[in-house]
Amino acid sequence: MAASQRGMVVAKTMQRILNLFLMGLGAILLLFLGRETYHLTLVLFVNGDEPSSYLLIEGIVIYFLYFEFIALIVKYFASGYHFPLRYFIYIGITAIVRLIIVDHKNPVDTLLYSAAILVLVVTLWLANSDRLKRE
Repeated sequence: MAASQRGMVVAKTMQRILNLFLMGLGAILLLFLGRETYHLTLVLFVNGDEPSSYLLIEGIVIYFLYFEFIALIVKYFASGYHFPLRYFIYIGITAIVRLIIVDHKNPVDTLLYSAAILVLVVTLWLANSDRLKRE
């Protein structure tokens, strides 16, 4: 067997292992998404008290984070084993928004987080421009 053929066998084997672990991660994220749905339902409908708007909004943003990671894994398989950059940027923006919602006591930190979101939005715009588009 030639060295290049052995290299291809190793690459295909590693790709299969990676795909298997990504499917496992997707299943775990689906379980957490279901758990988060259950907790949001409890906050909205079961609690007799007025639900805390911060807890509700934080739960919704966490829900979107799970959803985005699952969509990233689905897109990976649909696009021929490739992670699109824009999905990572979406996840980064959502994570920073969640951080602002949870920790907004220091105005300087909030301003820095907002600047980071601006940088990510500019990066997203550049990544979707015609010059950098891969498709």
